[in-house]
Amino acid sequence: MSRSLYDKIADSYSEHRQPDERIATRINAALGKCQSLLNVGAGTGSYEPSNRHVVAIEPSIEMIKRRRNVKSQPIQGSAGQLPFRDGTFDAAVAILTMHHWPDPDAGLAEMCRVARKQVVILTWDPEHSGFWLVRDYFPEILAIDRPIFPSLGRIEKALGVTDVQIVPIPADCTDGFLGAYWRRPEAYLDQSVRSAISTFSRLDPESGLAQLRQDLDNGIWHDRNRELQTLSELDIGYRLVIAACA
Repeated sequence: MSRSLYDKIADSYSEHRQPDERIATRINAALGKCQSLLNVGAGTGSYEPSNRHVVAIEPSIEMIKRRRNVKSQPIQGSAGQLPFRDGTFDAAVAILTMHHWPDPDAGLAEMCRVARKQVVILTWDPEHSGFWLVRDYFPEILAIDRPIFPSLGRIEKALGVTDVQIVPIPADCTDGFLGAYWRRPEAYLDQSVRSAISTFSRLDPESGLAQLRQDLDNGIWHDRNRELQTLSELDIGYRLVIAACA
């Protein structure tokens, strides 16, 4: 994903991509006793714990300008060439960012190099079937995302033995990534919501949006997805990957 795109969508990203506390709790637990960490592909700084020393690296200067965590130190740079010595940090984290890296294998190797204790990654499993949005309205999203999201096997090959944990997404998730609105379908009709989801920049959404709008108006969506209305969270393929550094 080009740096210029993230410069362009920074305003929408900072508005809609607010960290969800339940996901933040999972990431914090995975970090354990690590006190210093590098946030790779940090965006606007979501999920950076305030009780640890954080350095953030992010290619987009506009994302850096909109950072939330004023305590952490931001650096403009990319995952494939981290400007730090070996073992500089206790841990390295990457939150929903690997699919934007030009070379994920190089980025993973760099994370291992600069982290003394562990690497923590939040990602999406490209072998997952997805959910109603990609099944019924935008099947092209799977065609776009599956090739660019590293498989769990590829991540393990780069990091060594990994602990992979399912991260169910809350129905009222406050972090507006692609799957956040699985029980709030009307949100996808909002241009500002879509502009904070990078995948929508890669397709022409008008046909799918028209069908979704029609299905919401005539009740077809609610009939088809009736079972979702009673769920408070849903597994739609997001995974927390934890690896100990050698």
